[in-house]
Amino acid sequence: MMAESKQRIAVCPGSFDPVTLGHVDIIQRAAAIFDKVIVLVSINPTKEPMFSPEERVEMIKTVTKNLPNVEVETFGGLLADFVKSHGATAIVKGLRAVSDFEYEFQMALANKKLCPEAETIFLVTRSENMYLSSSMVKQIAYFGRDISGFVPAEIKERIAARIEKLSADTNKCEGVEN
Repeated sequence: MMAESKQRIAVCPGSFDPVTLGHVDIIQRAAAIFDKVIVLVSINPTKEPMFSPEERVEMIKTVTKNLPNVEVETFGGLLADFVKSHGATAIVKGLRAVSDFEYEFQMALANKKLCPEAETIFLVTRSENMYLSSSMVKQIAYFGRDISGFVPAEIKERIAARIEKLSADTNKCEGVEN
């Protein structure tokens, strides 16, 4: 008699504010390894995001619609609790540089303590995405530059429009005319 195989579920957490080509690369690669990948839009009460959790979920769903084993959810608690409640056995994190590793290594140790059944898997970003971050995308767009090479084409205009609106609102508040 064959043993029933357990579905390999991974959680790929992040703020995704906004989702970048680097994020999409890590999600696609995780989807090729695991049976199911849950992209988790984490809610950090200490951060002021540009996009609501619902908007970020919708953007990620848009750019991962061709990946049938990818789901997108949002959560405001501890990652370890989410991982446990969904029966996941892995947490997938993308690494860009050594500085990312130090922080992510500490988080991996804490998550292992809280959720021993899950392993943290680090995927090193492709070289063309090593410098890429959501903060950088926002700054480039804020100063009116094209973000085409940094974010998925399907959501580029949405991101640019939001940043343009925020920039205009900021300038109005500061008494600067456009």
